[in-house]
Amino acid sequence: MANPCLKTEEPPAQNTPLLDSNHNNNHHQGVEEGYKDTQLDQTLQWLETSLTLLGFSQSSFLSLAMSWTALVLIGVMLPVLAVELFNCSDCEKYQIKSFELVIVGSQACLATVSLLCLSHNLRKYGLRRFLFVDRYSGHMLRFRNDYIKQIKGSLRLLIWWALPCFLLKTVREVVRMIYVRHDSWGVSVAILLALVLSWAYVSTITLTASILFHLVCNLQVIHFDDYARLLERESDVLIFMEEHIRLRYHLSKISHRFRIFLLLQFLVVTASQFVTLFETTGYSGKITLINGGDFAVSTIVQVVGFSLSLHAATRISHRAQGIASVASRWHALVTCSSNETSQNRNSNSALNLEAANTLNSLHISYSESDLESVDYVAMPTNTQLASYMSSYHRRQAFVMYLQTNYGGITIFGWTVDRGLLNTIFFIELSLITFVLGKTLVFSST
Repeated sequence: MANPCLKTEEPPAQNTPLLDSNHNNNHHQGVEEGYKDTQLDQTLQWLETSLTLLGFSQSSFLSLAMSWTALVLIGVMLPVLAVELFNCSDCEKYQIKSFELVIVGSQACLATVSLLCLSHNLRKYGLRRFLFVDRYSGHMLRFRNDYIKQIKGSLRLLIWWALPCFLLKTVREVVRMIYVRHDSWGVSVAILLALVLSWAYVSTITLTASILFHLVCNLQVIHFDDYARLLERESDVLIFMEEHIRLRYHLSKISHRFRIFLLLQFLVVTASQFVTLFETTGYSGKITLINGGDFAVSTIVQVVGFSLSLHAATRISHRAQGIASVASRWHALVTCSSNETSQNRNSNSALNLEAANTLNSLHISYSESDLESVDYVAMPTNTQLASYMSSYHRRQAFVMYLQTNYGGITIFGWTVDRGLLNTIFFIELSLITFVLGKTLVFSST
C-alpha cells in the first residue's frame, strides 16, 4: 500500500490555486493519517513487547522454552527452595511452611493456565487478529483513537491493581522477616527478595491474562456503541443485518478462544479458595499476619483477576443484548413517523383525486363505472401503502432476529451474564458453607 504522504507533484504551470490548496489539504491529511497509524502501530508494538517479556509470545521454540523455563524457575522452584532450604525454628510454630506451599501451588497453577491459554491464541492468530484491530475485522481507521485509549487504559488498570498488591506483599514479608528470624539477616533478606520476586512475576502473569481478555471485550464494546449510533445514521435493514452478523461472529470467536481460559480460571480460583478456607479454619492455632497474611494477598490477586474477566464478559454480553431494545425503539419511532407521513400522503392524494375528477371528468365518463375510475386514480396510493408495509415487515423481521440472536460471551453454550453470576455466587456460597461445616463444627466437638 502506497504511503499517502508520498505523492507526485504536478508541474507548477498546470496547477491552479484551487488545485494547489486541495493538494496541500490532502497532503496534510495524509500526513495526519500516517501519524495516527504510526501511533497505533507503536502502541501495539509496545504491547507486544510487554507480552513477550512476560512470556506470552511463544512464536519460536526458543521463546517457548524460555517462557516455560522462567515460569518453572521463578514461579515454582525459587519459592519452594526459599521455604524448604531456609527453614527456621519458629516456622513450625506458626505453620508457615505448609501454608506457603499451598499458596505457591495455587499461584503456579493459575499462572500456568493463564500462560498456556493466552500464548496459544497469540501464537495462532497474532496480536492484531487476537484483538480484532486489523484492517479486515475491525474498522481500524475509524476507531484507532479509541483503540489506543483502551490499550493505555488496560495498562493503567494493571498498574492500579498490581502495585497495591505488590506493596501489601512486601509489607507482609517485611513483618515476617522481623518476627520470624533466620540464622542471619542476610538469609532473611534473601528469602524476602526471592518470595517477593516470585510472587510479583506469577501475579503479573495472572493479572495480565485477565486484563488482556478485558481489553478484547472493551474493544468490542466500541463497535457495539457505534452500531447503536448506526441506527441513527442509516435506514437500510440489510446494512444493520450485515454489521450485526459481523459483530456476532467476533463474539463467537472470542468465546471460542477464551472459554477454556475462563472455565479453568474459575475452577482453579474456586479450588484455591476452597483449600485456603479449609487450611485456615482447620488450623487449631492463631491465624496472624505472619502465617495467614499471604493467604489474603494471594486471594486478592486471584479474585481481582477473575472478577475482571467476569466483568468484561458480562459487560459485552449485556451490551449485545441491549441492541435488541435499541432496535425496537428505532423500529417504533420509524413506524410512527412513517404512519404520520403516510396519512399526510393519503390526504394529499385525496385532494389530488378531487381535482382530477373535476378537471378530467371527460375521461372518467368514458369508463364503464365510477368505481373503476376511482380504483384507477387511487393506484399510486396503494403502491405507497405496499412500499410502506414492505419496509415495516423488513424492520419487524430485523427486530425479531435481534431478539433471538443477541449473542454474547458464552462458555460451552452458557451466556456469561447476570444469571450466570448468580449461579457462581450460590456455588461459592455452598462451598463456603460446606467448608465451615467440616472445620468449625467438627473441630469444636
